Amino acid sequence: MSGPGSGGNVLAALSSFFIPGLGQLLQGRLLAAFLFVVGAIVLWFIFLGWVMHIWSAVDAARFVPPVPR
Repeated sequence: MSGPGSGGNVLAALSSFFIPGLGQLLQGRLLAAFLFVVGAIVLWFIFLGWVMHIWSAVDAARFVPPVPR
């Protein structure tokens, strides 16, 4: 089972909380992972990087993979 609340999403959310983008990378979402890493780096220069850590974790936890046809 994949989707919000699944074991994979919980692991991805925890990973993204500590390293923004890592959870998205575990889910195979390369562009999202890159954007979260770059966003966190930029925001840490103005002391708002913690926002990107939390946003990244929530995004990884709520991810629902597309349904194959």
